[in-house]
Amino acid sequence: MPKIRVNGLDVHVQRLGHTGDAPRPVVVLIHGLLIDTLASYYFSLGPMLAEEGMDVVMYDLRGHGKTSRPPTGYLLEDFVTDLDELLDALEVDRPVHLVGNSFGGAIAYAMAAAHPERVASVVAIEGEPPARTWQESMYAGLVEGDLVIERVTEWLRENPGERNMRPFRTAGKTLDATTIAQEIPQSRLIDEDLSAIRCPVFAMFGGASVLAAQAGPLEALLADCRTVVLPDRGHSVMVEATRETYTLVRDWLFEQETHALRGAR
Repeated sequence: MPKIRVNGLDVHVQRLGHTGDAPRPVVVLIHGLLIDTLASYYFSLGPMLAEEGMDVVMYDLRGHGKTSRPPTGYLLEDFVTDLDELLDALEVDRPVHLVGNSFGGAIAYAMAAAHPERVASVVAIEGEPPARTWQESMYAGLVEGDLVIERVTEWLRENPGERNMRPFRTAGKTLDATTIAQEIPQSRLIDEDLSAIRCPVFAMFGGASVLAAQAGPLEALLADCRTVVLPDRGHSVMVEATRETYTLVRDWLFEQETHALRGAR
């Protein structure tokens, strides 16, 4: 699919499984920050979900991949507006399932809070709601830089090779050419009680990740939340355990669609 003009940007979009016949469940896959693009989904969950009969939307976030890279405009609410207007441009008129990996999870949560009528469910893979602890980790990772360096080092250790260095070089250029590092920690936050998120949530964590500690609090705060912690997996759980991740996501999406159909009768 060619780029689509959205919110002043040329947004690179790939859509799989979309047909002109009976409507299918719409699943929007939202990738992570800086070293990630829609390609991570194209070579993992995207095609398999489309084969299961879902309408899969993948897109490069602003400043990433083949989407425009403006010098400013990187508050979380900017990413949410992009997604909202992208759904309009694609003429998606039904609630969608959002699957967000890492930073993409924060976008999914923020979208669900800002536009609850557009979101059927949220799947967060190693992602966290944009509340105070998220802001602190974003500041540590982007402004102080420690978390970013730690995760980059860990990932390169597990995935050596010249080809894998390219995303990090691109990420460095983005950090140098934009205000992304300064703006993201200044984003508008949701309330600590997460009451703005009213849709069903499925949160997946790697057992070796620091974010795994959020599983219990999320289930306690959210009215409809299920969590899974995959033992011995780290932050890159989607890469480390692709098949297991896919099976869990697929089953969740089918379950949500079944509930929706029963409720419509």
